[in-house]
Amino acid sequence: MNPQEAAALRAVIDAILDAVAAGGTRGAPAGIMYAALMTYGCTLDQFNMITGAMCRAGLIRRDGDLFHMLPKGEERRQARAVA
Repeated sequence: MNPQEAAALRAVIDAILDAVAAGGTRGAPAGIMYAALMTYGCTLDQFNMITGAMCRAGLIRRDGDLFHMLPKGEERRQARAVA
């Protein structure tokens, strides 16, 4: 992965974290997030790989079609806001 691709991936992860945070305690719908990313060329497989990795990393949790923020994901958002 080249530096430009890595930066794009970080931006997608940050956008997903922001969307999940905006969903609050109700969660953020995966389908809507995928539809938004699809307009930028993201495939369903890519979306599932990215969100799956985020779940495995402990940033978010998936419950059916909803994503919920985990403490580690909120910590990343806060660290980004400070930087």
